[in-house]
Amino acid sequence: MKYLLVFVFSIFGLLVLMSSQQQPTANFAPKAKLSEYGLFTGNLMEMRPSEGVIPYELNTPLFSDYAGKLRFVKLPPGTVVNYNDTEVFDFPVGTILVKTFYYTHDFRDESKGRTLLETRLLIHEEKSWLALPYVWNETQTEAYLEVAGAEKPIQWKDLKGKKQGINYVIPNMNQCKGCHNRKEKLSPIGPSARQLHGEMTYADGVSNQLQKWKSRGMLVGLPENLKEVPRVPVWNDPQSGDLNSRARAYLDINCAHCHRPDGPANTSGLFLQVHEENPTALGIQKTPVAAGRGSGGLNFDIVPGNPDASILLYRMNSHDPGVMMPELGRQLIHQEGVALIREWIQSLK
Repeated sequence: MKYLLVFVFSIFGLLVLMSSQQQPTANFAPKAKLSEYGLFTGNLMEMRPSEGVIPYELNTPLFSDYAGKLRFVKLPPGTVVNYNDTEVFDFPVGTILVKTFYYTHDFRDESKGRTLLETRLLIHEEKSWLALPYVWNETQTEAYLEVAGAEKPIQWKDLKGKKQGINYVIPNMNQCKGCHNRKEKLSPIGPSARQLHGEMTYADGVSNQLQKWKSRGMLVGLPENLKEVPRVPVWNDPQSGDLNSRARAYLDINCAHCHRPDGPANTSGLFLQVHEENPTALGIQKTPVAAGRGSGGLNFDIVPGNPDASILLYRMNSHDPGVMMPELGRQLIHQEGVALIREWIQSLK
């Protein structure tokens, strides 16, 4: 009876929300339970992908309050992705992107288990993408559609063994558009050539992700020489790239989905894409378009050599809702990310 009521209210909320903003195609009906999509086989919580569902990873992912993420993609039969070296791939209609958020109980030892909190589906319909949040139950046996979002308390031990915890917020359907916004349409953020250009361990061994997609007939147009393919480093791995490239990769994934010419923060004039070359657009000695509490009384977005005089770092280092950036998708300060950007600004001349 409990899940029947959840299903009824979820479908009612879904119809109300879709009538105002998201219009799915007539032949698509959101499912009440994650298992009904057939994306995974066996025990659902183990997240073993079914045939045709491919796991993927990003070199530098978006920070989400230290949550881990499991990512998968499923293309419709007979379709492909066309390679491009700049933007997120343009996936064919019918594609499902899957992202499950979880917390390992002890960050020092993954064998101690994890708690799955939510699985977000992005489904490419004919006119746009549709976001569907599925919330995992306490027994970790199923995730249920919750169009209105939810909150779930979660605790974990960090890499220093210190107990941490938050009231984890699962966004509703329409809040997803706050970040996944391109030209006022909901769009994916992560899976681009530069983010997928790296190795991943699959069931049949280790392979470069782009080459894996090509070998499975999913990706066409990939250059034969992978040296021609752009790649962002792993933000916290000095072996994968220098300080500048790692900092730019971090800003690109955490900020540039809004701070770009066709993003919702375009009026700021602050553009943080990894390929931005204009120093002023990047924020160097740039005055903010709108001053206020969010500026912290500082004068420039980035002051080379002076992190503490830089608005960018000030806003990253805050959890005040009226100050912090990014303003959505996090409650905690990403201390390690702040340290990276601090070191980068300090190095600028």
